[in-house]
Amino acid sequence: MSAQDVRDLVKEKYGQAALRVTSGGSCCCGAAPADQHCADPITSNLYDAAQMGQIPDTAVLASLGCGNPTALAELRAGEVVLDLGSGGGIDVLLSARRVGPTGKAYGLDMTDEMLALARENRRKSGIENVEFLKGEIESIPLPDNTVDVIISNCVINLSANKDRVIGEAFRVLKPGGRFAVSDVVTRGEMPAEIRKNVLLWAGCISGALEENDYKAKLAAAGFERIDVEPTRIYHVEDARNFLAQEGIDVDAIAAEVDGKFMSAFIRASKPVAKSCCGPNCCS
Repeated sequence: MSAQDVRDLVKEKYGQAALRVTSGGSCCCGAAPADQHCADPITSNLYDAAQMGQIPDTAVLASLGCGNPTALAELRAGEVVLDLGSGGGIDVLLSARRVGPTGKAYGLDMTDEMLALARENRRKSGIENVEFLKGEIESIPLPDNTVDVIISNCVINLSANKDRVIGEAFRVLKPGGRFAVSDVVTRGEMPAEIRKNVLLWAGCISGALEENDYKAKLAAAGFERIDVEPTRIYHVEDARNFLAQEGIDVDAIAAEVDGKFMSAFIRASKPVAKSCCGPNCCS
């Protein structure tokens, strides 16, 4: 599947999800509280009641994430935050509240339907330090060195050009800026066909990186202080029904899959610019 095919598939999926929310449904159980019916172990119960009470219901219902980067990222008053693949805006709105009126939260999304939903959620929330941008995460429409923190919620795994996404994230971050995203990753080797089917269940598109590959790509882009922290580790029982429908003997592959894919919080930092000390470096 080409990069353009992947992009078109993601755009279609998320566009349909946004339309389901605007028509009164939900696109998943991403932020559903425990007392609502939701069997998805990846997207359920990611946000607590206090967070959900701060934003419109339609932002909650539009969540398609695998984590809660706003709870794990250290956001400070006055900072500029960028959410890659912002969807219905849940993480942007929560971030905007945390950075306060002297800060700014941007959301970047390529899907018109999600952008329309996010902008309506911004209007409903009354939060003013928010801006939603149309664009692709492989080509961020912001200048160099303008963002303090980049967050994302289970979106980078959907890109067919992760090196480009990570490079763009590095470009727009200020020196000392932080990369703090939730994503689906794998751990260790597993047969390619099994990996494909498990990740189709876990992330809709089987593009998740192995955790050490993720670290290597961040390092190659120039990031430092790189860490991958598992937040939810999935077992074969979580995907049993889906895999069985795909004709896979779940018991036969259990040892090769169990505990090898997970949602994780990925942290990294852009190095702080070094001061000039040489006789000619400031000329």
